[in-house]
Amino acid sequence: MKLSRPLIALAWSLLVFAPLVQAGNPTPRAVSNAPDGAFVVKPYLQIGRTPAPDTLQLLWHAPDTDTDTDADWSVEHRAAADRPWGKADTLDFVPVAVAGIEPHRVYRAALTGLVPGGSFAYRVLKGGEAVFSAEARAPKRADQPFRFVAFGDCGAGTPEQKPLAHRAYLSKPDLAVIPGDMVYEYGLISEYREKFWPVYNAESPTESGSPLLRSVPFVAAPGNHDTEIRDLDKYPDALAYYLVWDQPLNGPLGEEGGPFVPSLKGSEANQRAFTKAAGKAYPRMTNFSFNYGNAHWTIVDSNPYVDWTDAKLKEWVAADLASAKDATWRFVAFHHPGFNSANEHIEQQHMRLLAPILEAGKVDIVFSGHVHNYQRSFPLRFEPLKQGTLMVGGRDRKTVRGRVVPGRWTLDQSFDGKTDTSPEGVIYIVTGAGGQKLYNPEQNDDPDSWQKFTDKFVSNAHSLTVADVDGKTLTIRQLTAEGKEVDRFVVTK
Repeated sequence: MKLSRPLIALAWSLLVFAPLVQAGNPTPRAVSNAPDGAFVVKPYLQIGRTPAPDTLQLLWHAPDTDTDTDADWSVEHRAAADRPWGKADTLDFVPVAVAGIEPHRVYRAALTGLVPGGSFAYRVLKGGEAVFSAEARAPKRADQPFRFVAFGDCGAGTPEQKPLAHRAYLSKPDLAVIPGDMVYEYGLISEYREKFWPVYNAESPTESGSPLLRSVPFVAAPGNHDTEIRDLDKYPDALAYYLVWDQPLNGPLGEEGGPFVPSLKGSEANQRAFTKAAGKAYPRMTNFSFNYGNAHWTIVDSNPYVDWTDAKLKEWVAADLASAKDATWRFVAFHHPGFNSANEHIEQQHMRLLAPILEAGKVDIVFSGHVHNYQRSFPLRFEPLKQGTLMVGGRDRKTVRGRVVPGRWTLDQSFDGKTDTSPEGVIYIVTGAGGQKLYNPEQNDDPDSWQKFTDKFVSNAHSLTVADVDGKTLTIRQLTAEGKEVDRFVVTK
């Protein structure tokens, strides 16, 4: 018996969209029925420009051909198998035509009307036929517990990156946060295609990767390997950060050549191709904030090209934290740690300049990467000695590498996260062991080599942070790819 195409499509839909699991996080499951070449990058979730508990943004990349039109694509979603499909309110695309990469489109569809914290299914249709489907969970409300994972320095294409991605999948997070260096070495579109999408948006969960991005929104802070390269003649597909992420644009607007936006380099044609594809995301999408559950997140650009002595920048951070008066938790993420005990990058202390602002803003935890290991500070308060000493280097002896910022810190060494769970000060976490080669394993068992502000230091294993937020209780665990717990602490309010 030969089935007609409509009957095949109906059977496929019934198989894929069985009743969704309502208890706990959904197990990411996807079916792709797309013809060859339909996708350049398969669908993945983002928090979007205006995050809310009842909305997510769905992105995918498709070839830009003469026969492909916007009307060919549509997106539908529903909360359960017995509910009707709802069509995405808005769907648009941005063409990307930079040198060295075949022209393609980055499509965006708004998934609205979601039940906060609820499971839902979605499908992408092309020409009226479903070509991709997956299950996901809507963002959480302030009264709902949630889990997030954090890991930086990940898209290195190393053997260690892949099983750690699988551990993130097994942790069943509601949100994933990457504090910089999403791909190596130059932040290129081609590097995302080789080292990022296949690992974090895989077809099935294995030790080589997992289908995280299609079911869990990722948030990213820019690292040096993401946004430092500005020569678009040498690397025309650089600065992919601005092309593939969909995040809020509520930070300060800088101008090229100013204190926090370095100038682009390259031919007029290459610069125009990039800025056209980036749209409003460039250059604003490096400093932003959003709410998730009962937490407020502040994401900032910590690259050395940013002058964190600039009053406008510091005023924005202070004002943003002050606006989070209704949030139970305040988290900050940036790439370069201000408080680091590893021998690598120990001279890059420029983010210490923000410490008094973070303390005044009642920040609980700061998550960083850049240093490829795990570190946790004692809760601390820090008073910088003026603005520190600017460090320059490079062949031209003019390239800014950071600042050495001496000062005085006050440590809460009574906090142990077990019997004493009320820290006095900000806890700084380095979670940069997400896949790239580990830094300073020789220091793992040498506490005499650690700075006095460091409580935990794990440099002999790749790991990621798993955080559970439940009302006024925060539980943080650091897990290896094998699931071994190398650190655990609790914060209560």
